[in-house]
Amino acid sequence: MKFIHLSDLHIGKRVNGFSMMEDQEYILNEIINIIDNEEPQAVILAGDIYDKAIPQADAVELLDDFLVKLSERRLQVFVISGNHDSPERLAFGRRLMEDSGIYVAPVYDGNVKPFTVKDDYGEVNIFLLPFIKPVHVRKAFPQQVHEIESYNDAVRVAIENMDIDSSVRSVLVIHQFVTGAVRSESEDMTLSAGGSDNIDCGIFKKFDYVALGHIHKPQNIGSPNIRYCGTPLKYSFSESLHEKSVTVAELEEKGSLSVRTVPLKPMRDMVEIRGEYDRVTAKSFYEGTTYRSDYMHITLTDEEEIPEVIGRLRSVYPNLMKVDYHNTRTQSTGIVDVVKMPEVHMPLNIFEEFYEKQNNAPLSQEQSGLLRKLIEEVWEEEK
Repeated sequence: MKFIHLSDLHIGKRVNGFSMMEDQEYILNEIINIIDNEEPQAVILAGDIYDKAIPQADAVELLDDFLVKLSERRLQVFVISGNHDSPERLAFGRRLMEDSGIYVAPVYDGNVKPFTVKDDYGEVNIFLLPFIKPVHVRKAFPQQVHEIESYNDAVRVAIENMDIDSSVRSVLVIHQFVTGAVRSESEDMTLSAGGSDNIDCGIFKKFDYVALGHIHKPQNIGSPNIRYCGTPLKYSFSESLHEKSVTVAELEEKGSLSVRTVPLKPMRDMVEIRGEYDRVTAKSFYEGTTYRSDYMHITLTDEEEIPEVIGRLRSVYPNLMKVDYHNTRTQSTGIVDVVKMPEVHMPLNIFEEFYEKQNNAPLSQEQSGLLRKLIEEVWEEEK
């Protein structure tokens, strides 16, 4: 069985005040193109589908469009909720969607039954385990409460209560933090209190492949069959050097697994540059690069602060997200001066929020499209 492993779409996310919706729509279309080229049998979405438990209407619309495109390709699609998702909301209509090949994990109740996919080598059982906490597993298995203190205990007990046939190839889709994974700044770090959310990879030994979500950097944990595919987009500057990709896994006969990646190129990259103000604003510096459209973090090395630096830099780099200073003074104190960035609200977002507050209803798709066109025309005239 050949399948595409995705996770952590975080649809609806804002980064440093910038909406990522346009970037997410672009990258999901790129993923569809990869799927068309790869022709997999299944697609796995391993949690954090949305960025918020109550997603905005445009985020729901974008996910709906993506799932419809997957369904049109007659793919089997397996979805679990992550710690950012509401499992109840994500699973709404799941029994109806199964007729279209979209399988969404229900709210965890201890009863995890596998979905079976067949190929030339026989059956593959796919187990969907949404993000769980110890409290969820204690509720499902009250007779084992004394065994469930940590996240590791919770996942171990959840797996022990799955009916896993060791003679059949098995895939686990799960959204947790496995010990040894390298984290990024954009991840939700509130879960980890002294490593209490850590999961030992040894509890996955019964599975032929473990499709992990939650960590944003693509990486294997211990072996190629336990893998985080990472986010399809960069969501912090700590990820600026990451190579985002789609993970393609192929299970043939029992014990045979191959894993590879297909790179993803975003609409806008996240880039960090450093230098004196005159240098980074010189046309010769940015000409021939994509910096003017990319999301930028600029570290200025000038000894003196530049007046109105944010506005002046934004005239060159419209998608400037972060500015700080690194010079003799900051080196001596060990503290980097961060220029306070005002929260960025693009004109379309501001008007949409204002309209919804005034009318108790969002802009229609037609109104939003018209407004976007008007704003683009005005900005083009100003340039």
